[in-house]
Amino acid sequence: MFSDQVDLVVIGSGPGGYVAAIKAAQLGLKTVCVEKDDTLGGTCLNVGCIPSKSLLNNSHLYHMADHKDLEKRGIEFDNLRLNLDQLMAQKSGAVKALTGGIAHLFKQNKVEHIQGFGTITNANEVTVKKADGSSQAVSTKNILIATGSEVTPFPGVEIDEKQVVSSTGALSLSKVPKKMIVIGAGVIGIELGSVWQRLGAEVTLIEFLGFIGGMGIDMEIAKVLQRSLTKQGLKFKLNNKVTAAVRSGDSIKVTVEDMKKGKTAELDCDTLLVCIGRRPYTINLGLDSVGISTDDRGRVPVNNRFQTSVPNIYAIGDCIAGPMLAHKAEDEGILCVEGICGGSTHIDYNCIPSVIYTHPEVGWVGKTEEQLKEAGVDYKIGKFMMVANSRSKCNMDTDGLVKILADKKTDKMLGAHIVSSVAGELINEAVLALEYGASCEDIARVCHAHPVSCPLYTTNAIRSHFHN
Repeated sequence: MFSDQVDLVVIGSGPGGYVAAIKAAQLGLKTVCVEKDDTLGGTCLNVGCIPSKSLLNNSHLYHMADHKDLEKRGIEFDNLRLNLDQLMAQKSGAVKALTGGIAHLFKQNKVEHIQGFGTITNANEVTVKKADGSSQAVSTKNILIATGSEVTPFPGVEIDEKQVVSSTGALSLSKVPKKMIVIGAGVIGIELGSVWQRLGAEVTLIEFLGFIGGMGIDMEIAKVLQRSLTKQGLKFKLNNKVTAAVRSGDSIKVTVEDMKKGKTAELDCDTLLVCIGRRPYTINLGLDSVGISTDDRGRVPVNNRFQTSVPNIYAIGDCIAGPMLAHKAEDEGILCVEGICGGSTHIDYNCIPSVIYTHPEVGWVGKTEEQLKEAGVDYKIGKFMMVANSRSKCNMDTDGLVKILADKKTDKMLGAHIVSSVAGELINEAVLALEYGASCEDIARVCHAHPVSCPLYTTNAIRSHFHN
């Protein structure tokens, strides 16, 4: 046990936890970060955002070569081969470098790292069970729960991470499947489905909802994305649910039911990917011992200072309400520890962007058209197709559009939705504009470099074409 009480124990070293721990140490708090896994970084760095983006980028390059895209650009070669082992090695190298970087930052900022499973044993103590069976109790003034989330299991389907895989197993397959079925066409499903389709698999996505991209996406944007991905070779069965999955040797028989027609069909695959979402990781943390309850979705309720029902115990990230996004957790982590030190904890969740890293990418922030209709807001729409953008033309990369939603009376931007090869970068300009309450005219009058002429600059054209 530490000889003196520390100021803060952070349970979890994902994007929210490690950023919070470093910020706390920089603000002068004696800080300990407890992590159950062998490496720092949580799901995001180890089996989430980082490895998936590596595979998405490199599979896209292979797809361009394999489908003669490079040949159309005057780049010709013979005997194209996929070295899957090297593809995975590059991914692993990126993960190792970034997780190791957190360890370096901990050391540099004097954050104490304890490896083991942390449990809250009272309001001022976290007990860490280590791999060797020993335990270490840490006395602390404050506790921050940053334990993130885990894969939501699919009832009746046993995941072995080889033939039936979660998002974790899908990042490390030893060979390209001939046929892959993905249960769920949300962000994770379409990203990972895209990876393996580009590498040669026949991929079919089964989605219970009537649209792809998950909750929160603008319906028009979802349709544009689906058209583009379908053109690339992905297959979608919307308004369908999986009712059974039975293994038979190297094959899996998947039974699906069409929710509209009431008909069932049987599909076969050699790899089944279960991507029905994630759930907060809040089990076995000792919450009951201090009287903290979770809601019906397993999330920890907090106030606007991220305090739980026990004032010196805080929670952030995937284990509280809100979008399960790494950058959301990072912001909350910084604000939480600043609040512990007496600072402001204000955060505008309307200004947190979402990105889908397919090709084209999708980025959005603020309100969707459906949300504005439901709220009775009098709005106007501006659209600009990427086919008319100079840089997109130069790059032979013209799929997509920009859609801006604005208040009809005040011209204030209410939402921005982008489908583009670089939507993940472009959306950040919209985030800045939304955060500072910019009008569409404000954005349009900012000078952008030609020929990129960021699609938000096209509000110059858009403003003259607003319609109800």
